[in-house]
Amino acid sequence: MPRMLIKSLLNTRAYPESTSSVHLLQTHVSFLFITDSFVYKIKKPVDFGFLNFTTLDRRRFYCDEEVRLNRRLCPDIYLGVVEVRESSAGITIDREGKIIDYAVKMKRLPEERMLHRLLIEGKVTDGDMRGIARTIAEFHLKAGRSEEIDGYGRIENIIRNWEENFQQLVGFIDVSLSKGDLQIIKNWVDEFIGQNRPLFDERVSTGFIRECDGDIHSENICLTDKICIFDCIEFNKRFRYCDTAADIAFLLMDLDYHGKSPFSTVLLDEYMTATGDRKLPALLDFYKIYRAVVRGKVESFRLIDPHITAEEKESARERARLYFRLARGYVLRRRLLPSLMITCGLMGSGKSTVASSLAFELGVDVVTADAVRKEIGRLPAGSHDFSGYGGGIYTPAFNAATYGELLDRSEKLLASGKSVIVDATFRRRSDRARFRSLAEKLRVPFFIILTSCPKKIMRERLEDRKNDPAAISDGRWELYQQQKNEFEPVEENEGKTITVDTSTSLLNNVDTILRHLELI
Repeated sequence: MPRMLIKSLLNTRAYPESTSSVHLLQTHVSFLFITDSFVYKIKKPVDFGFLNFTTLDRRRFYCDEEVRLNRRLCPDIYLGVVEVRESSAGITIDREGKIIDYAVKMKRLPEERMLHRLLIEGKVTDGDMRGIARTIAEFHLKAGRSEEIDGYGRIENIIRNWEENFQQLVGFIDVSLSKGDLQIIKNWVDEFIGQNRPLFDERVSTGFIRECDGDIHSENICLTDKICIFDCIEFNKRFRYCDTAADIAFLLMDLDYHGKSPFSTVLLDEYMTATGDRKLPALLDFYKIYRAVVRGKVESFRLIDPHITAEEKESARERARLYFRLARGYVLRRRLLPSLMITCGLMGSGKSTVASSLAFELGVDVVTADAVRKEIGRLPAGSHDFSGYGGGIYTPAFNAATYGELLDRSEKLLASGKSVIVDATFRRRSDRARFRSLAEKLRVPFFIILTSCPKKIMRERLEDRKNDPAAISDGRWELYQQQKNEFEPVEENEGKTITVDTSTSLLNNVDTILRHLELI
């Protein structure tokens, strides 16, 4: 039936209003048929334990619930439930024939105003984030409370949710997460719950367990003339009746996942001001980890979905792996002492890729020489200086100014108690020594991350970079040999050096660094 359903509903004549096209999107639990003006969402007949859409009656009930609940935050978008009918002419919406299913009918929101897309395009402002924070805060302050709802915030139900996650993830070990990573997360969760039972009890007694949304992330937020937050959890009240901290933590985690952590700070500050929830920070990592694990689980479920392609499954697997590593990272960053890490390596050796991946997992700041150099030269980040070697913004004076600014920024971050990764070539021993001296002065650990790979791969990367409009680096193959001739090898007495071969797995390289940092 799903294949026939999909084929029929991709026909523009299957709908009650005219449309020039129909586009299909799938989640692990739904088919979404997108017409010019509307979206029709049909639930897949699946049973994941926590969700059961296997009967027609269940799908009708949860369609009604979806409309009712989503009208709380998006009242003008959810139009109602419509019938999917089958006749000799085929499967249609709200026409003649036998009812075979139901669909939620929604107004189509403008894709160009979806938050996740705006984040990618760099079109989100602090003001936008404060508006979203106030919308969520107002929703939480008005959200329903009852004795039944309070029960879902009690420690036994929180433990039940975690145990269900851990049990369902066993089948994905060595597929989308490692057994070791799962154990790191589980051990920390068990320890946190054991040490914070009074805090969980206090959340119940002070009224922070509410009928929430349950699924607030950037793909479910649209910034039109109003802020529309849609697609809440309708299928299981156990995931909707929760701590408001768990609800806001989802979006905060999502911003971290997409490399937009500065917006997390803006969102959290505004939300806490609006709600007066001053105990929220104590629970934030706990619920961020929970949300990252749930997202990783949801993406893993797509790996067993018979209705999506092998390519889509591989993309889902990669997303799942990143969510699980982010969850692990929230644990590991709590163990990380303020530290100074510098990259070191020739152009094209993979320094920036390693630095950004490590920063993603540990939630630390990266100070990048390429960006700082262009700031000093008052050049746009996307512009390029293709002067000859040692010319333009790469003269000795510019180099000195760049490394001086990197040093100043690193000192400020370290003095505030943060770790920092400095992404630069560090081909001169004297520059490395200045940063080691800074670490000694501030009494923080110092690490040199030395990147290398075969010459052929470096050349391929540098050639590819020429055609990448998003590339900030000016490194190119014709400059490689001159830089190599000037490169001063790292000596044993310079500091703890972690060598990684970037021609191998990036995630394995990050794990190698984490082991040297004694975090795993």
